[in-house]
Amino acid sequence: MIPRRLILATSLVALLAGCATTQPPVPVADALARDPQLSTLSGLVQKAGLTDTLRGAGPFTVFAPTNDAFKAVPQKTLEELAANPARLRAVLTYHVLPANVPAAEVKVGNAKTVEGSNLALSKAGTFVTVEDAMVQTPDIAATNGVIHTIDRVLMPPVRR
Repeated sequence: MIPRRLILATSLVALLAGCATTQPPVPVADALARDPQLSTLSGLVQKAGLTDTLRGAGPFTVFAPTNDAFKAVPQKTLEELAANPARLRAVLTYHVLPANVPAAEVKVGNAKTVEGSNLALSKAGTFVTVEDAMVQTPDIAATNGVIHTIDRVLMPPVRR
């Protein structure tokens, strides 16, 4: 007969091993690539030649539009971005801060993006907004920063 404690201990170890399925942090570019809800953004990052940058030392905070956010962008705008690599790069880098800013550390005010413009950040309790976008999933850890998914694609001001 097997002692009851041994069965309990074995069950507990098996349960804990089953919970240990979280993936270890990877660089921002790779975290984007492995999240199915961010596949559109990941593909655009590759197209714009930003993959190596987002695998670099950082730190980066990426406000990452979900696939649903990209579906809300007019097709004409997406076509224009596809035809203009510099504008695509500007739009994507407008979503990136050159710092590691977890949701709990977001301060109300403006933050300078990698693109060079300011983003308006706001926080009410645990709710974080960036411009007119709401953070949906905060604090996706990466080895070189953090990702917050958002519900809209942000467009930088057009420079003349």
